[in-house]
Amino acid sequence: QVQLVESGGGLVQAGGSLRLSCVASGRTFTNYVMGWFRQAPGKEREFVAAINWNNNLRDYADSVKGRFTISRDNVRSTVYLQMNSLKTGDTAVYYCAARVGSYYYTRGSDYNYWGQGTHITVSS
Repeated sequence: QVQLVESGGGLVQAGGSLRLSCVASGRTFTNYVMGWFRQAPGKEREFVAAINWNNNLRDYADSVKGRFTISRDNVRSTVYLQMNSLKTGDTAVYYCAARVGSYYYTRGSDYNYWGQGTHITVSS
């Protein structure tokens, strides 16, 4: 089992920045690929970003490319999502996810473990 705990959410004005963190515990962190997903009110969960075990492969949703950056610190068992130039459309609950693997995955169904989510509200 892997336990995931997100933090860093909150209220921010459009154009601002936030950094989300997700700390993993319970298993060897480098065995896992990590992803960020989000779910806005009334919408389905969607992929945001993913990263492989050693930081050299990343993928992003088109809607966040150039604004968001995913990274991980394997010593601290933590994955980050740096979010810049935030838009009101980024308002959602953001979830961290993990699965065993060496590449990266962009579908929610590919992930086995999920955090509880952290809420982000971007005001205009």
